[in-house]
Parts: sequence; structure tokens; C-alpha cells
Amino acid sequence: MITNTLKKLTFEDFLEQCPEDGIYELVNGEIVQMEPIRAHKNVARFLVKSFDREIDRLGLDYILDNDIIIRTVTADGKEQGRNPDVSVVSQSLWNSKVTAYGAITEPLQLAVEVTSSNWDDDYVDKLDEYQRLGIAEYWIVDYLAIASRAYLGNPKVPTVFVYQLVEGQYQAKSYRSNHRIISPTFAELELTVEQIVQSSQIRKLA
Repeated sequence: MITNTLKKLTFEDFLEQCPEDGIYELVNGEIVQMEPIRAHKNVARFLVKSFDREIDRLGLDYILDNDIIIRTVTADGKEQGRNPDVSVVSQSLWNSKVTAYGAITEPLQLAVEVTSSNWDDDYVDKLDEYQRLGIAEYWIVDYLAIASRAYLGNPKVPTVFVYQLVEGQYQAKSYRSNHRIISPTFAELELTVEQIVQSSQIRKLA
């Protein structure tokens, strides 16, 4: 759902006008409501719990949330307001401005996008914006194998892409089936694509 506005909104406008009921992003100057299905939310929740266990177990300097709005900029200079499905940020960065609201303009350590019908946003637009912002690690979790064969190959199977920022450019690795996902942020994480797919509670993929 897009909330129509008379003029294109800036990021500051977006923060002031963003409704409090639901998940919204600023896309090309418009407030856009994100409406994920329950399976999508199940996956995001599973990843939050998996990352949180690692943070607690190893005493890592991170906090995570599924409701952090970040300011990004497109190649042509447009301000966007993105809300990753899972955000991991350093505690020191987060707590340096504890009186501020939830939105941040600094790079996250890790952003996760769980794909849905608008999958090309994750693979194209957000990939470019997150690289431009300097987010160190970016996951695209395509648990439904919904993207095109150009990304997933043939046959299409559920895939997790992990992008690591190296000298300002993302380098990608892809993971499928029961292969362990290697995360630069969570080096000891024991997690497979198969486990992520199962967490969605979708028994049979279309």
C-alpha cells in the first residue's frame, strides 16, 4: 500500500509522517506499507532468535531488532527509508544516541531481507543502497525460491545469499540445502538454508 503525498518526502518528512501501526518504508518519496505474510515473519523471527543466541553465547557487542529504520541513498541521490527484516548494529553505535528515535543514518553491521513478491527490490535496489551506505554484511533470504532463474539457476531452489563488503564492493556467496551458512559477523553460527525454510512452516513450496 502506498500513501499518496502531494510532494516527494525527505527522510525527515518520512520520520515525522510515518504511521505507527505497521511496517513502512520511504520509497521514491512515498510512504509504502510493507505487508509480509506469516511465513515471512516466521523466518525473520527465527533469524532474530538464532542471531540473539550467538550474541548472548559469545558476549558480542551487537544488538538486533526487526524494526530499525535506516536512511539510504540511491545512485541518483534520492533519500530512502528502509526497514530490514532483521538489523544487527553495534551496541556502542546504538547507545551513543540513546535519546534519539529508532532511525539511524550510520551503517548497520548486518541487514537481512527476506524475499517476497517484490523480490527485485532486495536483489537490485536494496543491494545497491546497502552497499552505498556501507553495511558490512547483507543477507538475501529467498526461502521461497521466488527470484528469477538469473539469480537462482535452474531448477530454482531456496537460497541464501550472503554479501560481504570488501573495499566498498559486495562479494557474494550463495548457500542452499543443508550447507552451513558462513557469516562474517557470526563466525560460529550453525545454520542451514534447510533450517530456515523449515522455520517458515510452509510444508510444500509452490
